[in-house]
Amino acid sequence: MPIGFKRYFLGIEGGATRSTLVLADADQNPVMELQGGPANIRLLSDRALAALLRGFAKQLPNYKLSGLSIGLAGARTDADLERIQQAAQRVWPNVDVYATNDLETALAACPSVAGVAARVLVLAGTGSCCFGRSAKNQTARVGGRGHVVGDRGSACDISQRALKAVMAEYDHSGRWPRLGGKILRTLLLNDPEDLIPWSMQADKTEIASLAVCVFESAAARDELAKSLLAEAAQALADDADACAHRLVRRSERVQFVMNGGVLLKNRSFARDVAKRVRRLWPHAVFSMVDGVSAWGAVRLAIERAACGADGFEKVQGANPFKPLHRASVVAATGGCDSFSAANSPGDRVPGLECLQQSPTEQRNPRSMNLDRMSLKAAVDLMLVEEMGVPLALREERSAIQWVVRKILAAFKRGGRLFYVGAGTSGRLGVLDASECPPTFRAAQEQVQGIIAGGRRALWSAVEGAEDDDAAGANSVAHREVNGRDVVVGIAASGRTPFVWGALAEASRRGAVTVLVCFNPALKRTGTGHGFASPDKIIAPNLGPEVLTGSTRLKCGTATKLLLNIFTTLSLAKSGKVIGNLMVDLNPSNQKLRGRAVQIVRELAGCDEAGARKALERAGWVVKKAVRSLRPLKSRGCQPGVFLVEDKRGGDKK
Repeated sequence: MPIGFKRYFLGIEGGATRSTLVLADADQNPVMELQGGPANIRLLSDRALAALLRGFAKQLPNYKLSGLSIGLAGARTDADLERIQQAAQRVWPNVDVYATNDLETALAACPSVAGVAARVLVLAGTGSCCFGRSAKNQTARVGGRGHVVGDRGSACDISQRALKAVMAEYDHSGRWPRLGGKILRTLLLNDPEDLIPWSMQADKTEIASLAVCVFESAAARDELAKSLLAEAAQALADDADACAHRLVRRSERVQFVMNGGVLLKNRSFARDVAKRVRRLWPHAVFSMVDGVSAWGAVRLAIERAACGADGFEKVQGANPFKPLHRASVVAATGGCDSFSAANSPGDRVPGLECLQQSPTEQRNPRSMNLDRMSLKAAVDLMLVEEMGVPLALREERSAIQWVVRKILAAFKRGGRLFYVGAGTSGRLGVLDASECPPTFRAAQEQVQGIIAGGRRALWSAVEGAEDDDAAGANSVAHREVNGRDVVVGIAASGRTPFVWGALAEASRRGAVTVLVCFNPALKRTGTGHGFASPDKIIAPNLGPEVLTGSTRLKCGTATKLLLNIFTTLSLAKSGKVIGNLMVDLNPSNQKLRGRAVQIVRELAGCDEAGARKALERAGWVVKKAVRSLRPLKSRGCQPGVFLVEDKRGGDKK
């Protein structure tokens, strides 16, 4: 080998959710890490697999590779491995390729513990499987086989158990359980019956995403969720036991290696699985894969180059494993069919005469010849019309301040903010709610959007959805709205039955209710038309739209401005902002990580390297990073002031 020649090895691991590539040198020093789309060999055509590998290859530096190992989910047969190897050799024709499954790469990612007779990988992510290898190089595999006939204890399995359990409880008791409400909120559905068509077309990844609801509910001491996780933990423990027992005797020492998002992101669940396994394997030791498991593919490639194609040798890697230590229903109130003909909220919806008075239904005299107007004149007209929106909203300042105070009070007592609307109004509510977790690190439940017609209405019109006041009421009931919450109904004309049904039910449950509309006539009529008035009505007069009745125009602009004010100011006053800096943002991408670095530099007065290091230590939580550095030195914060936890919720200076 020429002096100065450096060898590079490539490892690729693909799962049901994503694929990861790691390029490293022979000493396992990282050179590059890339991520791609899902890579389950059973779900990829030959063309799609080749496209995935070519996409990786285009991003790599022009280094000569000394070895390549690829482990993909779903690879069970020799034919599967042959497909992987042939696809890889077309992209890297002069490189030795070792094709395997994601189980072997994950097991190789965790260094071996001395003195064990066998090692067993317990993998639980979107899917699940156990894979073991003995000191005599015998292997065993238990589980897997997809979310229909296998994957016990996986995110998919937990989600399917949850869906069946909440439906069973609903059928047996007539009460929609709390976990069910969380599932509907996550899926942007309004009624349990909506789960039927959703489940018939949802893919594996979408189903698996509901496992987060179960873990969050269990953490909140929901008994149904806790029982579901106990069942899943036992299923994983049973599979791990069977895999180990096929390799060695129970009296021997076995290393169980935990991997996959379900186990790595939920350590209490992993401890429960370990506790159940230890009852059968008293000498067991437990490890967790630390870091990207594609490193296992890199190590396999290096081993293959060192030992030959058939060699197997344990390599002590640079990523240490972490020991896993032993761990030492409130029913929903009110039925979902609680609205009978006698008390139907439809009787309380403002009449059509109110709609006729709304500016949103009137013709704008300045745009009567819109179809014949020159393009320059039409553009000027639309911009001038929009300029009046902020001025009209300023007339509602006292009401806007009242709403912000109510939302802030709700957040301080653990309450939530709900937006309810149809069409553009509903979409804007969902949009504003979806922006709160990344911007303010707010819990998903803290701000929620409900749209008439459910998730399909986000991208297409759902006929008749906005006219169903009982559906609006049920959507609020299924989210378990209570006296700690604030419900903001958004209806441009002021008469959307879905919104009024939701407001009526929310009021019955003791929540603060607000109507945002652009029909000043509603403020004048009050409760004189036989319908229950919300606690506050914000109804600025924007005048007629340029395109008659098209409330996605000025009304949409005004709605977006109002919702921006509601969440930005209430969360800023909850300790999510210092000065004008988003100190609680969730840096989930490169742009936001760069912003987080700048915020830490601004507040702590450090350089970029120091800020990034502090953020990495703090798990990219800006406040923790700032606390670990120096006193705050930003505009609005005096030197010597530190962030302190506020036990009532949020943080304070």
